[in-house]
Amino acid sequence: MPRFKYIETAPAPERALVVGVDTGRGDWHMAESLDELERLVTTADGVVVGRETQKLDSPSPRTFVGSGKAEEIAAAVRRLDADVVVFDDELSPSQQSNLERIFGDPVKVIDRTALILDIFGRHAKTREGRLQVQLAQLQYLLPRLRGMWSHLMGEQTRGGIGSRFGQGESQLEVDRRLVRDRISALKRELLKLETRRETQSKARWDSGIWCVALAGYTNAGKSTLLNALTDSGVYAKDELFATLDPTTRSIDLAEGRKITITDTVGFIQKLPTGLIESFKSTLAEVNAADLVLEVVDASDSNWEKKRDAVNEILDQIGAKDIRRVLVFNKCDLLAPDDLSSLRVCHPDAVFVSAEEETGLAGLLHRIAEEASAGDTTLTVLIPYEKGILMKMVHERCQVIREQYQGGGLLITARVSARMVATLAPYQVGGSDSI
Repeated sequence: MPRFKYIETAPAPERALVVGVDTGRGDWHMAESLDELERLVTTADGVVVGRETQKLDSPSPRTFVGSGKAEEIAAAVRRLDADVVVFDDELSPSQQSNLERIFGDPVKVIDRTALILDIFGRHAKTREGRLQVQLAQLQYLLPRLRGMWSHLMGEQTRGGIGSRFGQGESQLEVDRRLVRDRISALKRELLKLETRRETQSKARWDSGIWCVALAGYTNAGKSTLLNALTDSGVYAKDELFATLDPTTRSIDLAEGRKITITDTVGFIQKLPTGLIESFKSTLAEVNAADLVLEVVDASDSNWEKKRDAVNEILDQIGAKDIRRVLVFNKCDLLAPDDLSSLRVCHPDAVFVSAEEETGLAGLLHRIAEEASAGDTTLTVLIPYEKGILMKMVHERCQVIREQYQGGGLLITARVSARMVATLAPYQVGGSDSI
C-alpha cells in the first residue's frame, strides 16, 4: 500500500454543450459547422457532452434561439451537468446576458468568437501575437461590461441617500474608460511593431529576395510543409490554430536562387472581423509575398468550402492580386482513384504529402518556375572589389555561366526585375526577357 495517497491537482476539463441555429442562408451545413465547433472546444481543453440545434428563419433578438428552445437547453445543461454553453454564431451582449439568466449560475455562455479568442490567447507566443490577441479580447469585452455591474446599478434605481452618485454607473464608466485606454495603448504599441515589420519587409523587398507565403485553412498542414521544405523545427500539431505567429525560413532552390518561405496563421470560417483587424500586421506577411502557396487538406471532404473561406479572407486583407499556387497536402490519405480525379480536375495544382515528404521536389520546381517567370537574361561585369554584389547575384539570381576576367567577374544570369536596376551599371551587351 503506498505511503502517500495520490491527489489529482489538475483542473477537470470543462463540460461543454454546443448550440447551432440553421437559418438556411449559410454556405455550410449546420452539422459540419458544429463538428468544427466541437474541435475548437477540444482544442481549448474542453469536453463536448452534447449538442442542441434549431431551425429558424432568423435568430431571436432576445435569446438568439427561441424562448422554448432556450428552456430546453437549460434542461439539457442540468441533465448533462454542463459548465459552459457554446453558440456557433456571435451573440450580442444582451442575448448573452439573457441566456445566462435562463441557464442560471454558474453556467457560462460564450460564442464562437469568444472561443477562438481563448484559443488564440493560449497559443500566441511572440510579443506581437500576445498584444494582438489582447486587443481583440478587449474589443470583444468592451460592449459586454454592463452586465458585470448590474448588482451595483440596482442600488441606483432604489433612490435614497447617496443614490445620486450612481455607484454602478460610475464603476461601469471607470471600467469602460480603463478598457478604452488599454485598447488605445495596445493600438499604439502594435503600430510601432507594424512600422518595424514594414521596415523589415521593405528591406527584404530591396534585397531582391523572393518571398513565398503559406496560406490556408487551419490544420491544413502548413507548418508541417514548412518543416519538410526547409528542414526546420516549427511547432506543428494536429489541432486547430496550432500556429499563430508567422515564421520565416530561407531555402536555396536547385537553380541557386535563395528564397524565403513564411508560415502564417490558419484561417477558419466565421473568423471574427475584429480578429482579422487585430492580426492585420501579421497577415501583412501574405501581402508582402511574391507568391502565395494556398495549402489545402486533400483528405478533407469539405476542402472546397474551406478554400472559399480562405479566399474570402485573402480578399479582405488585400491579397487578391498576388499570384497563387494551389497545393493539395495530405495526399497520402487519399485513395488512388480520388487522387487521380483531383489531378484531372486541377491540372495546375501541386500534390504533396508533407508528413510523408512526397511530392516536395515537384513543389520546389513549381516555385522555381514562378520565381523565374518574367526574369531577364543579363550579362554583367562585376569588379572584384564588389564582393557583396557578387554574393547577391549568386543568392538571388539563376547563374547561367561566369568567367573570371581582368576587369572582374563576367556573369550571365537570369535576373529578376528588382535586380535589373541594381546590376544595370555593370551591364555589358544586351538583355533578353525570358
